[in-house]
Amino acid sequence: MERKIKTTGKVVGIIANLVIVDVDGPVAQNEIGFIHHPEADLMAEVIKVMGKHAYVQVFESTRGLMVGTDVVFENHMLEVTLGPGILSRNYDGLQNDLDKMEGVFLQRGNYTDPLNRDKKWAFTPLAKVGSQVIAGDWLGEVPENGMPHRIMVPFKLEGSYTIKSLVAKGSYVVDDTIAVIVDANGKELDITMVQKWPVKMPIRVYKEKPRPFKLLETGVRCIDTLNPIMVGGTGFIPGPFGTGKTVLQHAISKQAEADIVIIAACGERANEVVEIFKEFPELEDPRTGRKLMERTVIIANTSNMPVAAREASVYTAMTIGEYYRSMGLRVLLMADSTSRWAQALREMSNRLEELPGPDAFPMDLSAIVSNFYARAGFVYLNNGETASITFIGTVSPAGGNLKEPVTESTRKAARCFYGLSQARADSKRYPAIDAIDSYSKYLEYPEVQEYFNEHISKTWLDKVIVAKDLLLRGKEAMEQINILGDDGVPIEFHERFWKGELIDFVILQQDAFDKIDCSTPLVRQEYLLKSVLDVADTSFEFKGFEDVSTFFKNVINQFKQLNYSEYESDQFNGYVKAIDELVQAQKK
Repeated sequence: MERKIKTTGKVVGIIANLVIVDVDGPVAQNEIGFIHHPEADLMAEVIKVMGKHAYVQVFESTRGLMVGTDVVFENHMLEVTLGPGILSRNYDGLQNDLDKMEGVFLQRGNYTDPLNRDKKWAFTPLAKVGSQVIAGDWLGEVPENGMPHRIMVPFKLEGSYTIKSLVAKGSYVVDDTIAVIVDANGKELDITMVQKWPVKMPIRVYKEKPRPFKLLETGVRCIDTLNPIMVGGTGFIPGPFGTGKTVLQHAISKQAEADIVIIAACGERANEVVEIFKEFPELEDPRTGRKLMERTVIIANTSNMPVAAREASVYTAMTIGEYYRSMGLRVLLMADSTSRWAQALREMSNRLEELPGPDAFPMDLSAIVSNFYARAGFVYLNNGETASITFIGTVSPAGGNLKEPVTESTRKAARCFYGLSQARADSKRYPAIDAIDSYSKYLEYPEVQEYFNEHISKTWLDKVIVAKDLLLRGKEAMEQINILGDDGVPIEFHERFWKGELIDFVILQQDAFDKIDCSTPLVRQEYLLKSVLDVADTSFEFKGFEDVSTFFKNVINQFKQLNYSEYESDQFNGYVKAIDELVQAQKK
């Protein structure tokens, strides 16, 4: 989309933040323009072109805007500025640095530079003069909060280039020329540490190879044990208000095996975003010993920020993730909540007077969601290195209705479904993931099954299936007991119910505020699953349902104390011995 002369136009219609512009030349889909409002220039994005009319969504309030106002289009799409200094930053949906802004509220037309142009970075060359390079190849690197930030050949370049010159090891600002490359026609290009990427056009310069599957350890037992997500995989967390979607995302962010964490608060409530701003800078990263915020990027667009910027925020977050993935890093992207993003899509679709789909969402909502989720994944880079983006979004269905369009569209795209239960949240069983309704499609993949057989045990998947079956049978028994009463069902029903409760209390429930129980390594999860299934597989002798309840409560209590103990410590082994004594005393 290279044009020498900028296209201009005039406003001919205004529908809230949808503005119709009469243009005097060519414009492109997703191109950025600025409307010359009397108070400030307002950024807008072309979302539809019909004849000489361009329909643009404005990322600010259009109050005071009048017909006849001048508009200038910038010859480039909505894009982000990428380079060293992104980590530990707080951005809005348009990548404005929130820490550089003054006042309590965002000022209309106030756009800030996302990078620090004055800071010097310690550059180390990785390539050599005379080498052939293509888009995405690493020229050098600078340390960014303990992470290697690779300086790459710009991704918009096509074909092969020769490195003519490359600066020596030293300190440079991001706008310094660090390399000069030459194309096949002898044209020279100056390369700095800064790149600009369009946010709605995924960058794909990686090699197609068979994907090796690896478990993403989150430390959350009800995910890792029963419904695992793989590195470079996708999942989503739907649930009613107050069931713990945000808290669960925070827990995964802190504990998961990832180099970079990106949190997109795309339309979440302001107080929950404030918790991130206050909590993350104080948290110690268990992987590095540094502050967790040092390897985190936050994209914040709360519910009271402009709707269009909320829609852009998820794309901004994903593009930043793709940038760090191209450096050979593992990226974890969390979006909270994609329902707000979908609502922004719905508002613009309605203002464009498009044919509405279910609940007035766009007819192509499923395609939009699927295209976005498809940008996550595991990749091979040009140099053979591997990298990934693992994406987990949350969905906030109105009234907890999991049949509404956003949830259904996301279910088609994501491989893992972690449904939160209002009943579990009300009974304080956290995380409130309903293990019966939730699923991981990765368990069906032969490659994943081979991975578990090789890295955990050949019986692991069989145990997971048995655990899920016990939970289901326990739920069915509970329903029978509630209907017929304690005396109205055989003792076997009580035993079946309490075996399900044993798995629930020991495996599913977890204390996020305990330094040991907050994150469970996989080796410990394997031990716990084997231990509870051994108890569940034992034949017991009970005289009445009160004996069943007393026995399992005692066993659960010992397991709960075991979960708070350091693995294989004397205290831990003491609880193991106590559990074994209880079981042996009650066996037939």
